[in-house]
Amino acid sequence: MQEQYIISIDQSTQGTKALLFDGTGKLQNRSDLPHRQIVNESGWVSHDPEEIYHNTIRVVQDLLEKSGIDRKKVAGVGISNQRETSLAWDFVTGKPVVDAIVWQCARAAAICESVENAGYEEWIREYTGLKLSPYFPAAKFAWILENVDGAREKADRKELCLGTVDTWLIYKLTGGKSFKTDYSNASRTQLFNIHTLTWDKKICEIFGIPTDCLAKVCDSDSCFGMTDFGSVLPHEVPIHGVLGDSHGALFGQGCLRPGMMKTTYGTGSSIMMNTGEQPVMSTHGVVTSLAWKMKGKVNYVLEGNINYTGAVISWLKDEVQLISSPGETQSLCLEAEQDDDLYFVPAFTGLGAPYWNSHAKGSLSGITRTTRRAEIVRACTECIAYQIRDIVQAMSQDAGLDAVELRVDGGPTRNQYLMQFQSDILDADVLVPDAEELSGIGAAYAAGIALGVYSDDVFGQMRRTRYNPKMDEERRQKKIKGWNEAVGAVIG
Repeated sequence: MQEQYIISIDQSTQGTKALLFDGTGKLQNRSDLPHRQIVNESGWVSHDPEEIYHNTIRVVQDLLEKSGIDRKKVAGVGISNQRETSLAWDFVTGKPVVDAIVWQCARAAAICESVENAGYEEWIREYTGLKLSPYFPAAKFAWILENVDGAREKADRKELCLGTVDTWLIYKLTGGKSFKTDYSNASRTQLFNIHTLTWDKKICEIFGIPTDCLAKVCDSDSCFGMTDFGSVLPHEVPIHGVLGDSHGALFGQGCLRPGMMKTTYGTGSSIMMNTGEQPVMSTHGVVTSLAWKMKGKVNYVLEGNINYTGAVISWLKDEVQLISSPGETQSLCLEAEQDDDLYFVPAFTGLGAPYWNSHAKGSLSGITRTTRRAEIVRACTECIAYQIRDIVQAMSQDAGLDAVELRVDGGPTRNQYLMQFQSDILDADVLVPDAEELSGIGAAYAAGIALGVYSDDVFGQMRRTRYNPKMDEERRQKKIKGWNEAVGAVIG
């Protein structure tokens, strides 16, 4: 069979990557470019949509030049993307009417307060699976319509596109021919009814958003249009797989059955559990979304997001200067006293899931005369595993499924001490893959399977290091009790 290649675009908060996969699903090459983080005096965070699009073209061009492959053998494209970042552009000209509002930006907080005061908070959570928040595009789109000159008028004339980054890239890469999104991204807008699988007209009315401005929702493995990346390729190829980045990582990890879960360790962490073909509405502080819709079937997830995991290690290095590089944490953790009562709760800006306390302040508790630098670094490292355990526990209680294993990815997974402690405190196996670009891998596999380049066997090629729990039950419960008391002290 003729060699074929899949290009995967991983468009993240910090930059854009192009990844090249061969016909067996192995990563052959990559190219990346950062984009500007535009932060104004009010703390609003924005991205330039045109810069993101032009960087996408540039990384693909550089990828193909570096790899030297026959460009005629590129079979298709997958896209994974930062999820809740919100864009608005003119349907005819394709020009943005405002810079993209990044998921981190809370400028739409007053809109959420108004919606809450009107009594719609629980309604929205019931039908979208999401806690009312300016984090999601619903409020961001509403802010654009209320505050950007001419936006409301364009919307009324059906000349305005409102979408997430995937929709913007699909529109631009297809020359304006496709205005589409996939189920995973739609489910993160807070406008999509996860039960009827349609844009919710009532919720759109609550936020003042015309449904005509929203993209057509398509299966995650469907054909979203054709592109040649601005003549970088000698022929057009299909964009045949689109997933939000966390969903892409879930798929790339092969978490295809109910109860399978993954954690991405980054600045913060995203923990996802596949719950199968029926939604599980959380009563334990996490949210419900769609994993994807592929081969005509929907899969749902429970998801919890933690603000400070890898960021704790950055804080140790940059602010308190207890380490000079993240790599030092492993040796210091091993050197430290293991059975003290030292706990660090990283509530730098409150605590997110599953605690949801925005007023909590961070704490280092249990200090004694024998507490040294090593013990403090160990406590800060272990807080990552404790927080993830709390999310996994909440999901297991919601879904009625015990955690048997956790598939993980991200830079902190190189810390063997952390991975063993994660396994111990979870009382479950932790699996670390030999690959890092899980979001991009997921989008590539989705596209490749849909195009017939890969079979489902592609998931089996990934090699994983397995950590098994070794801590005895009495010690585990003692440590969990101490953590719970430390968290309780900061949330009151």
